[in-house]
Amino acid sequence: MSPTPLAKILVVDDEPNIRDLLATSLKFAGFDVVTAASGGEAVTTALDQRPDLMVLDVMLPDLDGFTVTRRLRGQGIPVLFLTARDHLDDKLHGLTVGGDDYVTKPFSLDEVIARIKAILRRTRGAAEPDDAILRVADLELYEDSLDVRRAGVDVDLSPTEFKLLRYLMVNAGRVLSKAQILDHVWDYGWVGDSGIVESYISYLRRKLDVRPDGRELPGLIQTKRGVGYVLRPGRAD
Repeated sequence: MSPTPLAKILVVDDEPNIRDLLATSLKFAGFDVVTAASGGEAVTTALDQRPDLMVLDVMLPDLDGFTVTRRLRGQGIPVLFLTARDHLDDKLHGLTVGGDDYVTKPFSLDEVIARIKAILRRTRGAAEPDDAILRVADLELYEDSLDVRRAGVDVDLSPTEFKLLRYLMVNAGRVLSKAQILDHVWDYGWVGDSGIVESYISYLRRKLDVRPDGRELPGLIQTKRGVGYVLRPGRAD
């Protein structure tokens, strides 16, 4: 029997590559996903499918995302805007018409998933407190406060290190390739050196595996040579 989906998500974007990438990533994260390629289709699909949340591009070929949100006002569907506009006025306008949050393109897939889960926790109001905590062995990651602890000791991470660790923890026990990590932690359009993944894995290992007093802890991030990385209790290669 298939596990019950976390929620039904409607993804609306007129760019097929982005729409398909989001749909695939959200399905992998445990969501039921439906899609639409235009504002008009978004309104029709939302009324027909009754999604739990809508990931909505602002710039659409017919009705823009703000108009779609206004037309669906009263339906009780939370909205996460995707926008290439980084101006404060645009963001405020999106929240004014009924949006719950926004992500600016180019975006990290991991960030989109985290924002979706945060909106669902707020709007449903029935999540258990531990839903926002990821745990692997003695490692804890707090999604809302952005805190990380290893063996009860706080670990200070940069935003990128936090996103990388979260992606590894969400997929604990599963080997992730450098390409997968780049897509989810950096952004879907990353064209830089893939060696950045190796560098950040090294940063994480130093911070997670060595306590402030210098005592070393068992490594959690393992290297699968020629394949990628996996987070699980055990000895790092």
